[in-house]
Amino acid sequence: MLAEVVDPLGGLEMIDDLQRRGVFYHYEDEIKRVLDNIRNDDKWNNEDLHSTALQFRLLRQHYNIPQEVFNTFRDKFGNFKKSLCEDTKGLLSLYEASYLLMEDESILEEARDFKAKHLKEWLKKESIDPNLGMLVSHALELPLHWATPRMEARWFIDAYERRLDMNAKFLEFAKLDFNILQAIHQEDLKHASR
Repeated sequence: MLAEVVDPLGGLEMIDDLQRRGVFYHYEDEIKRVLDNIRNDDKWNNEDLHSTALQFRLLRQHYNIPQEVFNTFRDKFGNFKKSLCEDTKGLLSLYEASYLLMEDESILEEARDFKAKHLKEWLKKESIDPNLGMLVSHALELPLHWATPRMEARWFIDAYERRLDMNAKFLEFAKLDFNILQAIHQEDLKHASR
């Protein structure tokens, strides 16, 4: 499926799902190829906060990507535009991306504070998407970049199972992979304890 991806955002979301489900290591070559193509394309969708932040986060894990890609989402005073508060998925993506900041990257630091405040306010609303609400509250509790990959995979498998666009084969694969790795770790622990 990664080889057939035409839409860069679709490819990025698939890579994000693979990482969150903990099965990305099976597709390292394919993921690297997709990310290299996106990086070499050098076209950022500067109008969509979600795709820009997701692209930044996934590329920043492998390459040195400048924080200035977010400048288009700032007003003439250097503050993040208030209109961004309407895009909860974009806010969440930028919040997660802000945890990949390097020393002296003030744009990402400002983004984290700005987004955390607005995401907390969004959670207080009565009519919210429950799946997105679950992702937001989980991110505010423990950002993706700080989470232990195997524990995050276990949590995300449960969250993915509730999604309307859930792919049953991907879900089954993620569960099997998690259980196999869990059994291997338990066996290793048993040998180490002896």
